[in-house]
Order: sequence, then C-alpha cells, then structure tokens
Amino acid sequence: MDTKPQITIEINDIYRSESRRVLATLIRLLRDFDLAEEALHDAFMAALAQWPVAGIPNNPRAWLVSAGRFKAIDHLRRRSLFNKSLTNIAQELEESISDSEDWLNESIEDDQLKLIFTCCHPGISFEAQLALTLREVCGLTTEEIARAFLATPSTIAQRIVRAKNKIRDAAIPYEIPAQHELPERLGSVLKVIYLLFNEGYSASSGESLTRQHIAREAIRLGQLLVELLPQAEVIGLLGLMLVQDSRSAARINDEGDLITLELQDRSLWNHAQIAEASQLIQRALSMGGFGAYSLQAAIAAVHAEASSYAETDWSEIVGLYDLLLRLNPSPVVALNRAVALGMRDGAEVALQVLDAVSANGELQDYYLFHAARADFYRQLGQVGPAKAAYEEALRLTQQEPEQRFLREKIAQLVV
Repeated sequence: MDTKPQITIEINDIYRSESRRVLATLIRLLRDFDLAEEALHDAFMAALAQWPVAGIPNNPRAWLVSAGRFKAIDHLRRRSLFNKSLTNIAQELEESISDSEDWLNESIEDDQLKLIFTCCHPGISFEAQLALTLREVCGLTTEEIARAFLATPSTIAQRIVRAKNKIRDAAIPYEIPAQHELPERLGSVLKVIYLLFNEGYSASSGESLTRQHIAREAIRLGQLLVELLPQAEVIGLLGLMLVQDSRSAARINDEGDLITLELQDRSLWNHAQIAEASQLIQRALSMGGFGAYSLQAAIAAVHAEASSYAETDWSEIVGLYDLLLRLNPSPVVALNRAVALGMRDGAEVALQVLDAVSANGELQDYYLFHAARADFYRQLGQVGPAKAAYEEALRLTQQEPEQRFLREKIAQLVV
C-alpha cells in the first residue's frame, strides 16, 4: 500500500499546527525574519522530499528547526560567493547554534511569546506591531490582515517591511522584557493575542467559520503570559478566550453552517472549560486594575452560565456593558450594548439606540451592525428594512458561513 499520500496529508497537518512555532524559533536562531521565513519554506520542502521515504520523525518540530537552520546557513554560504560579508554571518550562526540546543524549550521563555514581545516593541508603531505579529505569529496573509483592518494590502505590506527594518536596524532584542519594562508593552501584547484568538474563533474570511488551531495557540500564549505576569487583565483575557472557546463544538453544524447562540445545543459546550474560565474571571474581577478584557469575559460568562437562551440575565449583561462602555467607549461596544438592550427592552428600543450610536457613520462598514438592525426590523415585522439591512451585511462580510447564514435569513423573510 502506498503510504505517501497519507504522509503528505500528515505533513500538511504538521504545517498547520507547528509552522508558526518553528518560524518563531528560527527567527530567534537566525535573527532575521526574511531568512527565517525562507528557512521554514526550505525545511518543509525537505520534509516533503524525505519523510514519505524515511517516515515522519518522532519529533517533527525539532527536525524542521534543525533542517531550517542548516538550510539557512547553506543559503548564506552560497550567497557569500557574491557578498563576502555574509561569510562571517554564516560562520557566526553555525558557531552560535549547537546540536545540543533545547529546540523544544517549553518553559515560560516560549519562542512565540518572545516573538510577540519583539513585534510589540514600543519603538514600532502600534499599527505595524499588529500587522507584523498577525503575519509572523499567526501566519495570516497580507490580504487577510488588510481585510481585518479595512486597509489595502500594499499599506499592510509597507507596515510589515518597516517593522522588520526597525527591529533589524535598532537591534531590538528577541526576548521577553525585564519586569520593569513589561507594563508599557503589555497593552499591545494583550491586544495582539486577542486578535489572534478572534481570527481563530471567527475567521475574517474563507470557507470555514473557525481556525481552531489559531484559537488554541492564542489560548496557549495567554496561559504562558499568565504565568509570566498574573495581573488582572492578563487573567481576564485568558478567561475570556476560554469561555468563548468553550462553545466551539456547538457553533457550526456538520455542513459547516453557522449556528447562533440562541439555537446552540448547550450540552455540546465544554462545561469544564467554562468552570475554569469562571474561576479566572472571578479572580480577575477581585483584583485591582481589571479592565475591558475582564468585563468582556464577565459578559461572556453570563451567557455561558445560563441554562438556556431564554434564561439569560440580560439585565446583568446590560449593566456590564454600561461599565464597559464607560471604560472603553468604542462604537462596537455601543453596538453590543444596544443588542443587549433590545433583548431586555424590545426591538424598538434597540433600533433607537442603534441609530444613535451609528450617527457618526463609524459602523457603516461593519457587517454585524447591519445584521443586528436587520434582526430587530424582522422582529417588528418590517420586512423591507430588514431585507435591505441583511443585504448590506451580506455585501460586507467575507466569510462563507456568514454569507450562507445571511442568505438564508433573507430567504426566510415573508413579504
């Protein structure tokens, strides 16, 4: 029996699960983003050539890191024929990396966490921090990042290039900063980890609603960060990710279609994970200095702890959104509060608040704003406005399960 096709599938699975960790280690070892990315590609090409014959090694990640490191050094030596300055660089890399190095260090000094802190250095603009981290840590394409930030791919590409150049030219160290430097870096790191999670929990585009391996990586990084810095917002973010992730098995059906919170089978939820998240959230809220992540986590916990959708305590959720809106007065928070108000006080109230929060036009390109308006118009029996709002939401979303869901909503409207 020819096992090569099966091994190729397994290599693809390893790429999805391990490539970003391998890249992070290669960046640490080679001290060059572009060289590390090329080495990652070469390592997997070598795996595709060798593993179907020799078999998958016991430790694929270590094999890939080692292969990538050797490929990079060989590449530098070939280029040194035309650029003599690269000879010394190749020699230094070869001497600085020993075969006995612990490739799979699972301590708090995690390579991906180091990479996030490097990408989030205060010397790099915040927009570039996010773009670089989503590209290098999460593996999103430039086009996917551009859609997430409502920017052009060329703008995102320029941000990434500038950030890489800044890291190289300023010799920004590849390390977790000292304790006294952590606070000024923490906000960016938390935001980046949550953006990673959101891309895994609800992909910005594509055929699948979720990218579960990305969500799990974000949670793992959050757990590492809690060990490193057990502050309220760090703990709150981990609780938020865990409680959201606990519903993953119930969010799509066998055909990959979206199932809304109202219709989800709550027996499929991971209740042990909800309990773990609830403990973290309570811990965060009991500490001084909790903020937006902890409050979002508390809102998610109210949803998760309700025995049914009908039993959801919407008054508590509205109260938490009131606190969150004072702390973080963003249009998306105002939108979510309006939806909670609608669930508590009715569709007419929700539409009035939605009209108020969208008056400055900030939500016009956000598909969930139009989807929410459509839902409330539908509840009031206003078919025309509901259809128009659903169609606008459909125009704005790039995710296929969301598109199918919205088309079904439109088809269900009775004129």
